[in-house]
Amino acid sequence: MNRVILMGRLTRDPEVRYSQGERSMAIARYTLAVDRRGRARNQDGDQGQTADFINIVAFDRAGEFAEKYFRQGMRVLVSGRIQTGSYTNREGQRVYTTEVIVDDQEFADSKNAGGGDSGGGYGYQPTSRPAPSSAIGDGFMNIPDGVEDEGLPFN
Repeated sequence: MNRVILMGRLTRDPEVRYSQGERSMAIARYTLAVDRRGRARNQDGDQGQTADFINIVAFDRAGEFAEKYFRQGMRVLVSGRIQTGSYTNREGQRVYTTEVIVDDQEFADSKNAGGGDSGGGYGYQPTSRPAPSSAIGDGFMNIPDGVEDEGLPFN
């Protein structure tokens, strides 16, 4: 089974390109800084690298979502699969790649969280997300006409 779940902060804004052809598709690439557990010290007693930098690729609607809402410093949760590959660069050397292909991605902080202690120093200043168009003043959505109250899971 090839399944990965990561939580980390974006090191930069996503880079988005659109495929060519009959149906254009968004392809978003970004890097997550994912903290390591049990931050080990090297033999000199110094803490070494305490995060791994994981390349993420989101296609189609997930790519459009990343382009629209994700910004440097945001903490996000990503699930997907690891994909490896290789190519030959201009110097004729073989380059191996490892990236996570997104199945699902979401915000890991509330929109009011400023990063605080776990901020990572990326300078993220949260912005409010747009409310759904059918939201009323208290933040709840209106129940559409024709929906029976008895079918709802609350009174």
